Amino acid sequence: MAIRARAAELGFSLIGFAPAEPPRHLDYFRRWLSQGRAGEMSSLERSLERRADPQKVLPGARAIVCAAFAYSAEPLPEEMRRDAARGIIAAYATERDYHDVVLEKLETLAEFMRSWEPGALTKCYVDTGPVMERDYAERSGLGFIGKNALLIAPHLGSFLSLGEILTTQNLPPTLPNPMPSCGTCTLCLTTCPTQALIAPYTLDAARCISYLTIEYKGIIPRELRPLMGNHIFGCDDCQACCPWNKKSEPITSPESTMDVDQRAPRLHTLVDLNEEQFCERFAGTPVMRCGYVRFLRNVAIALGNWRSPEALDPLEKLLNHENPLVRLHAVWACGNIGCAESHALLRKLLETENDPEVLRETGGALSIL
Repeated sequence: MAIRARAAELGFSLIGFAPAEPPRHLDYFRRWLSQGRAGEMSSLERSLERRADPQKVLPGARAIVCAAFAYSAEPLPEEMRRDAARGIIAAYATERDYHDVVLEKLETLAEFMRSWEPGALTKCYVDTGPVMERDYAERSGLGFIGKNALLIAPHLGSFLSLGEILTTQNLPPTLPNPMPSCGTCTLCLTTCPTQALIAPYTLDAARCISYLTIEYKGIIPRELRPLMGNHIFGCDDCQACCPWNKKSEPITSPESTMDVDQRAPRLHTLVDLNEEQFCERFAGTPVMRCGYVRFLRNVAIALGNWRSPEALDPLEKLLNHENPLVRLHAVWACGNIGCAESHALLRKLLETENDPEVLRETGGALSIL
């Protein structure tokens, strides 16, 4: 089919076609939302009616073109991954923002599709649209949904960015192919640092490090902070341990903009960034999604989990930051390090601090020192 050929030219790794019908996993998704598993991602609830029916997204839609773009996820050298003085950034965030990359390619593909059927309508989405993308990707034959709740493509694994084109064109659906499964493997469940995978195929987003470091805007729950380790943006742990990824062929992406050292930057170098420098350093990458303040919040937690007196100099800078969210997590970090020097820093903070939440955190930290 011409669409497949054009998609391959654009660099898509996989392409498939699903009927524009209600998603098969809709009831599960409703239950998942009702159980509060989405955390504070209220947009999922607000868009539920549209997610339930593609006709409410694009009236007259007859087919959904599902595409997958594989990205580079070369494992970090073990000595860097285990170096608590470094912060870990998820592999996809070391490249140009996939929202932009995949959407541009989808729009080009949609334009091609419309060129041979005048009057056809299309709508393209990447991640943020009201489409249950893994549901349709599985239905279109791209792969199967694994126990880590991600789409796994045989021979490629799960390091994939997904996108969809809803169209009024009549495209025959991909013929179903027998797919493998996770079998008895539960590595992703046992590897997840925060036990966010509460059961096979079920993610509690409110515990997920990716959600906490990117989407969540508030104070990280105290009990989860020690479990986050040195993750400062996203987390690949449930994918890195997956046998399907271990045996897939490495992907070299032309979109890559960061070297390995940038994927695991030294924490003390990040503390010195002002907002302008943060934007300059991470321009065009997904890291911009969490914003400067939340990024420093994440760095503060990682510094606390380093548990070294060497972390105190950068933490002192964060204790003096203008934003109380940053200061609060720096307070916790000092308490987690728990030495005479960190005690002195917190006592000094009490002389000038006036934010009630930060004061409460400081009192709690001092009580355990």
